[in-house]
Amino acid sequence: MKNSLMTMSDKILLRKRSVIETVNDELKNIYQIEHSRHRSFTNFLSNIVAGLITYSFLPKKPTLKYQTVKPNQLALY
Repeated sequence: MKNSLMTMSDKILLRKRSVIETVNDELKNIYQIEHSRHRSFTNFLSNIVAGLITYSFLPKKPTLKYQTVKPNQLALY
């Protein structure tokens, strides 16, 4: 693959991949969003919306913590 520069947001997302995969795993397995045998499109949407609403009421959710830097500043890590 050819080397290319990555944006800062892409670097942050790569470092926090485990958090993103944890959220996807919870949505698919605990809140059963992955179920695909719906008889109608409205049942499909209601299942997804119900799972997302239930997830939003969780008291403790994983988060991505990062600070943005002004574009004219040099950030060294």
